Amino acid sequence: MKRTIFQSIREYKKQSILAPVFVVLEVLMEVLIPLQMAKIIDVGMAGDGNLPYIIKMGIILVVMAMLALIFGAVAGRLAAQAGAGFAKNLRHDIFYKIQDFSFHNIDHFSTSGLVTRMTTDITNVQMAYMMTIRLMARAPIMIILSLIMTLTINAQIALILLITIPILGGILIFIAKKAHPHFIKVFDEYDVLNNSVQENVNASRVVKAYVREDYEIEKFHGISKVVFNLFTKAEKIVAWNSPVMQFTMYAVVLLMVLIGGKSIIFQTMETGELTSVIVYALQILMSLMMVSFVFVMIMIAEASADRIKEVLNEVPEMQNQPNAQKTVKNGDIDFDHVDFSYAGEGGNLSLKDVNLHIKSGQTIGIIGGTGSAKSTLVQLVPRLYDVTKGSVKVGGVDVREYDLEALRDQVSMVLQKNVLFTGTIYDNIRWGDENASNEEVQRVCKLAQADGFVQEFPRGYQTKIVQGGNNVSGGQKQRLCIARALLKKPKILILDDSTSAVDTKTDALIRKAFREEIPNTTKIIIAQRISSIEDADQIIVMDDGKINGIGTSEELLKTNEIYREVYLSQVKGGEDDEK
Repeated sequence: MKRTIFQSIREYKKQSILAPVFVVLEVLMEVLIPLQMAKIIDVGMAGDGNLPYIIKMGIILVVMAMLALIFGAVAGRLAAQAGAGFAKNLRHDIFYKIQDFSFHNIDHFSTSGLVTRMTTDITNVQMAYMMTIRLMARAPIMIILSLIMTLTINAQIALILLITIPILGGILIFIAKKAHPHFIKVFDEYDVLNNSVQENVNASRVVKAYVREDYEIEKFHGISKVVFNLFTKAEKIVAWNSPVMQFTMYAVVLLMVLIGGKSIIFQTMETGELTSVIVYALQILMSLMMVSFVFVMIMIAEASADRIKEVLNEVPEMQNQPNAQKTVKNGDIDFDHVDFSYAGEGGNLSLKDVNLHIKSGQTIGIIGGTGSAKSTLVQLVPRLYDVTKGSVKVGGVDVREYDLEALRDQVSMVLQKNVLFTGTIYDNIRWGDENASNEEVQRVCKLAQADGFVQEFPRGYQTKIVQGGNNVSGGQKQRLCIARALLKKPKILILDDSTSAVDTKTDALIRKAFREEIPNTTKIIIAQRISSIEDADQIIVMDDGKINGIGTSEELLKTNEIYREVYLSQVKGGEDDEK
């Protein structure tokens, strides 16, 4: 695993160091136990038997076994704490890292990919780390000490083990390496699998409306089968571990019995010594099996660690300057020869040479066809993206010179995709100001025309919003999101097509509340309906990433063909419908 990942161990270094120490103590006891057993057989039971000696050595044997048990239990507990703590810190670090990501950074990773990294990948790393600090400390020491003890008893048998260990180790490493590529592919397919589940759950209403359950089930089974096949290929290779170990173990034991039997006949070796040598050999072989098991886990965790490292090493595109401005003077907005491309320098431009000045307190309407870059334009104000060329200024200061938190605190934005979080209505509105009183929450809900329907709920403002806000309508969700934005008391309020799901009367009441209650706040309203922006101080007409026209509704009707066409299609069309 990578050095970047290990930085997340932090306060669990103590447990990570102590666990192997107690493992070493456990191994020492386990290595001495066969020696004591040999003495009981060869000395205590020789001839007529020596009962006091057997009792004495038996007590020592029991004490050693108890100590081995205690040391093992403590080592297991410390390793579990270290592994769980390591995983907790990794989740913390990844989650906090994501919070600093710009939209551009987030675009590098799929949502399902980030979820897989924070769940499956971290679990793999946690298990590998926990097993490593236990078994990787245990196995080498056990092999070395058991080999030394075997060498003191019978050099010929020790030589067999010396030959067997590297051969068996090489075979097991070969098996693990063959399986590794298949495990790497599995995690990419996990992302696809999680994405399929996420899409299906989020779009469950659409799936049911179009009666596409069978199609979704078939799609899920297809991806699931790919994951199954990859795992099966890997496990078929790894499955050779056990038979190879068993064959080697029994072959070595048979050779040891053959050599040991001859030594006992020629009285160069005692029966108890042969017993202890067999135990030592089994300990060595079992330790090799543990090493191979951990090695496979490390190979799996290596793939997961690489994926985690991608997130931790991602450099946030937007970072505060050393002396960042922390006060937004007013709601003035200036676009100075702004070009913008989602692909960065050299990419296709979404915005082209945009020049614009908005005075603080003005109400600005933005209209344009699909793909005209209306949303792109307003997303540059709170610095959700950075300009490719030119500059955007708020309060006379380039947005790149502001502290990000200070800037976004003064720019409230209600996005096209309205999002509510699991919790009460009070909790959701207080995202705008966590310290707001109940009265303040209710006041902004009245401004957003949300108080009426909230009061109709049996529990009022204590009503629970389910995941994604699926227990409120689209229009209700929009009004709650507007109330949340108003609670911030921003200098700039941006509504990105955020009243599309409310009726025209409610829309008019919301705009009236804006004029009367927040006259000094700069209000930018993106809308498809002319009626939503008709009374704005200035209306901006967007077309193909450029400003096609700007002025009042009356001025644009005379000078701008796009606006006139939309106006006539909506207003005149509405009049014809009434007739």
